[in-house]
Amino acid sequence: MTARAADRARYDRATAHLDAPLAIVDLDAFDANADDLVRRAGGKPIRVASKSVRCRALLERVLAKDGFAGIMSFTLAESLWLARSGFDDVLLAYPSADRAGFAELTSDPKLASAVTVMIDDPAQLRLIDEARDGGREVVRVCLELDTSLRLLGGRVRVGARRSPLHSPTQVADMARFVARRPGFEVVGIMAYEGHVAGVGDSVAGRPLRSRAVRLMQAAARRELAERRAAVVRCVRAVAPGLEFVNGGGTGSVQFTAAEDCVTEIGAGSGLYVPRLFDNYTSFSGRPAALFAQPVVRRPGVGVVTVLGGGYPASGAAGVDRLPVPYLPEGLRYDPQEGPGEVQTPLMGSPADDLLLGDKVWFRHAKAGELCERFDTLQLVEGDVVTGAVPTYRGEGHTFL
Repeated sequence: MTARAADRARYDRATAHLDAPLAIVDLDAFDANADDLVRRAGGKPIRVASKSVRCRALLERVLAKDGFAGIMSFTLAESLWLARSGFDDVLLAYPSADRAGFAELTSDPKLASAVTVMIDDPAQLRLIDEARDGGREVVRVCLELDTSLRLLGGRVRVGARRSPLHSPTQVADMARFVARRPGFEVVGIMAYEGHVAGVGDSVAGRPLRSRAVRLMQAAARRELAERRAAVVRCVRAVAPGLEFVNGGGTGSVQFTAAEDCVTEIGAGSGLYVPRLFDNYTSFSGRPAALFAQPVVRRPGVGVVTVLGGGYPASGAAGVDRLPVPYLPEGLRYDPQEGPGEVQTPLMGSPADDLLLGDKVWFRHAKAGELCERFDTLQLVEGDVVTGAVPTYRGEGHTFL
């Protein structure tokens, strides 16, 4: 029996009393992935990206482990909810225009001390001030550095279009602007190198592309390490009380941690290990989050139909954004249909061994987005479900 077949047998036994659709988190795999992130971080704390988890109970579980500290959130409403729930170090990783949220933040000392907001434009400070509605609390501010690699005089750009702050001078000027404005304090810098941390460098069947990605990432790491260090020096001259410099992601933990100026690493997807993280030479993890759909039809030889399953991930539309049938091994989509909103045909010889009501296990392309489809995660240890915890959706929240 292969390791994957053994996993299927465990998951089927554990959930035999539960009807699909359902989602699970394999806690043994989750904990092993957490330990591997800590190992790769080399002693630097990991701030957990909540968008990749979207479950309070699992955020609490991982933050109870040595090597993890703080949350990187994705909306202001989520940040305030987490802070009210007892999380005392929440970095909002994206700028916000939530005026009601800023009014609440600036009026509550506990929230203001727990939540740090992201800034890369003076207009964002003005929006916060206009939203204060009498709130006088000092707002903790993090400045975001654009990490993209620019070549040929800027004519070629590699990396996400995020912050407009690219050079040390630009970031330092923004820090000075914040320092001169009452009611704000610069406490951090964030620089997420998505073109290194979030792009696989070993794509099956594409050796030339894989080599090109590795060359690009090596050049990007060298350039960014030098620029990030210069940014930190310039900002510390303006804000000597700087508390943290955040960088990295699941795919670049050990590389970013090696930079002296970086004080903490951001990561989250590496806990669940969705399918987009299969194509890395720098690490390998264990799939921890899966969902199951029930077989509801047998249209013919070598074909079964499962209920639903069309859960595409965000990003540029493509096959790599689709979930994949994972267990039993050997199933594939009908290229004419793909995963459907209500039903999904699956082809391959394993289909002939599946009966109505049997579970087919899938992996999502990305991590936390799976939790937008399910209100509960069944927690599996060995071949037993030991608990069930709500996702954000299960607690009545869809923050984005």
